[in-house]
Amino acid sequence: MWKSGKRGIHYLHKLNAAASTNVPASLIENGQKRVIDASLTLIRERAKLKGELVRALGGAVASTSLLGVPLGHNSSFLQGPAFAPPRIREAIWCGSTNSTTEVGKELNDPRVLTDVGDVPVQEIRDCGVDDDRLMAIISDSVKLVMDEDPLRPLVLGGDHSISFPVVRAVSEKLGGPVDILHLDAHPDIYHCFEGNKYSHASSFARIMEGGYARRLLQVMLHSDFTSVHSHVAVEYCCFYEYDLPPLLLQFYLTQWIV
Repeated sequence: MWKSGKRGIHYLHKLNAAASTNVPASLIENGQKRVIDASLTLIRERAKLKGELVRALGGAVASTSLLGVPLGHNSSFLQGPAFAPPRIREAIWCGSTNSTTEVGKELNDPRVLTDVGDVPVQEIRDCGVDDDRLMAIISDSVKLVMDEDPLRPLVLGGDHSISFPVVRAVSEKLGGPVDILHLDAHPDIYHCFEGNKYSHASSFARIMEGGYARRLLQVMLHSDFTSVHSHVAVEYCCFYEYDLPPLLLQFYLTQWIV
């Protein structure tokens, strides 16, 4: 997989080099548009297929639908998150466990769990699509899954930069800001970490400045970042941080959700 990633990066460098020489910009732009259209068509048709299946079976108010976003280049350290979606699926269906949940639901039942596959991030990046458009593609992919009622997307990352386009999609689709429970060791509210506005450390800065969160509750943080990023807490007025023992955490979450 690493070799494949290196080949993709090498191809991207070649494409960028070609763009700066004799390849017409219109030709590259047309190729990128075709790749983007094909990528969204892939998600749209798979979501439509799964939606039709769940509706045909009947009785489902909501069906969790896995959507992988294998993106890792916005991580400031290792790129491993790009390889996570298939590994998560492998763990879900591991032979050492069974498919029955604690409440008696069967994950093998499409009315409980479906899978629409992955957003083809590497192919999109291979043709030179920048992160502005890539984030829009991720948002559009989430909306395509939500279009197929009763599917409800459960997104598999991917580094934490994908939180921004996912939350944006849900907020826009539902028609307003949403309440977010964020379990993490870091708040990820750097304005533009290491010069990258889409850094994994800046995802919630983008969410908050876009007005996509009504309330943001962040728990399990290892450090107090509010002094460093107090402008986020003050400006958006819906920012909460907790680093609590499990029992106190359960109490605060109960109070907050109610």
